[in-house]
Amino acid sequence: MKKKSIITRLFKVIVLCLIVYTAVVAPKTDVSAASKTDEYRPDMSNGADNFYKSKKVNKKKVSFKNQYNMEVAGNLFVPKGLNKKTKNPAIIVGHPMGAVKEQSANLYAQKMAEKGFVTLSLDLSFWGESEGQPRNAVSPDIYAEDFSAAVDFLGTRKFIDRDRIGVLGICGSGSFAISAAKIDPRMKAVATVSMYDMGAANRNGLKHSQTVEQRKKILEEAAEQRYVEFTGGKTKYTSGTVHELNEHSTAIEREFYDFYRTPRGEYTPKGSSPELTTHPTLTSNVKFMNFYPFEDIETISPRPMLFITGENAHSREFSEEAYKLAGKPKELYIVPGAGHVDLYDRVNLIPFDKLESFFKKNLKKK
Repeated sequence: MKKKSIITRLFKVIVLCLIVYTAVVAPKTDVSAASKTDEYRPDMSNGADNFYKSKKVNKKKVSFKNQYNMEVAGNLFVPKGLNKKTKNPAIIVGHPMGAVKEQSANLYAQKMAEKGFVTLSLDLSFWGESEGQPRNAVSPDIYAEDFSAAVDFLGTRKFIDRDRIGVLGICGSGSFAISAAKIDPRMKAVATVSMYDMGAANRNGLKHSQTVEQRKKILEEAAEQRYVEFTGGKTKYTSGTVHELNEHSTAIEREFYDFYRTPRGEYTPKGSSPELTTHPTLTSNVKFMNFYPFEDIETISPRPMLFITGENAHSREFSEEAYKLAGKPKELYIVPGAGHVDLYDRVNLIPFDKLESFFKKNLKKK
């Protein structure tokens, strides 16, 4: 009995210790972990304002079908006091690759609407509120079609002059807008900001850092993954923005993380999850290998083109290459001191006045 009593008392002491640990030590551990997470603060310098809401424009959610009968979602921004009894110029704004209209595109659309244009930011198919299965799929041809479908929509509004519609593509959308403009003459002026040639980036890497052998390994992995998904296996995702930073994180990873994984620009569309945002599916991402937006870019001429890039942008090579190949009239505008992602949302760096003068000059009444 005495031995059993000792064991019982010992058991009670152990339980009491566990309770004390849970109440005192564990919360400290949690707080410590939270503190580590909270240590990171996004860089909000130079007026970073991705979620800007203008008081000078009216916003309306819209949707329209593309040629493949897929519903494309967008936000239509109309300057307050706009005379809808006359025909007005309009600009279509495309978001960065892997993003949605709430990231960068809405900001640009509102700022340009404040300057007198009707603007339309859109979610590319498979992303955001637009239709398309599987989610996060890559299809450059359909992305380009979405821009043409946006022209269909705008050109059938009574207050829009269908002969004065321009396009503005940010990051990957710059290459999709060019791809669309090559075969759609209704796009009267084309501007890109921080453009990525998504074809070249996937085939060759930045500054041609990826070898053909490395490319083939990616293609082999994606091809094998098709068997997995065809037989009901789990979808695999690729690239996109990292979810954690460490001592080995590259400058480019940190740049994107600061926008996409912090309150500065993080946005998770309904039906998605933070784990999937920005990540395309592996099996579809290889379709970029067959995407050559700068082929025949000179045929867009004499419609004008403006390429805006940051002085320090890791993507600068793509704007410079497009400018070199494009026909006239064309202009390459370098933003001093700006990086790639800086031009997503830093309103003190984004040359909105340059965009305004470009579109006003090239979308004016004939």
